[in-house]
Amino acid sequence: MSSIFSQADNDLIISRINQLTPNSKALWGKMTVDQMLSHCQAPLDFAFGKTPMKANFLMRIIGKLVRNKILNSKEYQKNSPTAPAFIRKETYDFEAAKQGLIERINVFSELGQKAIKTTKHPFFGEMTYEEWSKMHTMHLDHHLRQFGV
Repeated sequence: MSSIFSQADNDLIISRINQLTPNSKALWGKMTVDQMLSHCQAPLDFAFGKTPMKANFLMRIIGKLVRNKILNSKEYQKNSPTAPAFIRKETYDFEAAKQGLIERINVFSELGQKAIKTTKHPFFGEMTYEEWSKMHTMHLDHHLRQFGV
């Protein structure tokens, strides 16, 4: 399993990102490529402590019940639900969104586990650094596969 803290693994993710173009089309879902690049930054920003989020009590209970099933799966399912704060409906500058995502991924390579400012996920609850790594790498892989790279 790849790690969000590994420079070599992140170089592979970044090489996939660099294969995207402003004309890349989704194989499923509603997002455009620029929206996807912006969307993928949001969970990373949360991990960095830049985007505070809270889930209501019911969502926290559901999250704890499904956490292991999701984190132990091979990949995220197509059209999985997302946090409202992560939904992107605007148009974004492709190059700026691409560079922003690459810069955030590089923070994990540079700082390792220190990049994560909270180990408490608003939906899944308390998570280990390994679980955070798996969640982020699965999420990035999911959306890169969505756009065929």
